[in-house]
Amino acid sequence: MSARFVAPTDPNAPLSDWVRTVPDWPKPGIQFRDLTPLWADGAAWARTVERLGRPFDAAPPDAVLGIEARGFVVAAALAARWKAGLVLARKPGKLPAAVHREDYALEYGTAAIESHRGVLAPGTRVLVADDVLATGGTAFAALSLARALEAVPIGFAFVLEIEPLAGRERLGGDLPIEVAIAYDGTGVPRHPA
Repeated sequence: MSARFVAPTDPNAPLSDWVRTVPDWPKPGIQFRDLTPLWADGAAWARTVERLGRPFDAAPPDAVLGIEARGFVVAAALAARWKAGLVLARKPGKLPAAVHREDYALEYGTAAIESHRGVLAPGTRVLVADDVLATGGTAFAALSLARALEAVPIGFAFVLEIEPLAGRERLGGDLPIEVAIAYDGTGVPRHPA
């Protein structure tokens, strides 16, 4: 079990200082990046939302599509920033009305996400938001889901990116991808401008 997290005392410290690394979770060899300390600190979280939202401020989205479950935290904060709508991409069987479903491949098997049909008008400008960009499979499925809902995706926002897993490449170069913290292959964080 990891030691108790101690938040930075400098409010201007790099955002990565609020990310707790939990070794060997959920399985041996994984270095889990825990964002809960970042979310628990109001000032640090506000800085994160500012960083992710700023590039889209000139032409904000009409709605933000959040990916279950931690992506809901990111999407809700960004949607409130712009007074935009919030659309949920949920695991199958969680939504009560007619849905559109996107299946996608995992390392060992498949998964799916769903969103209600008819909650967005065709042509609605949508930003896809999640907590972490890793392999990009779920984010790509969310992009496909947004297009199936006849929305117009304008980009992606992630709190954290694990660069060696090449999620950015999977998403292609057509849409902007904003991240607040990126970890390189050595586990060293950097903070894109």
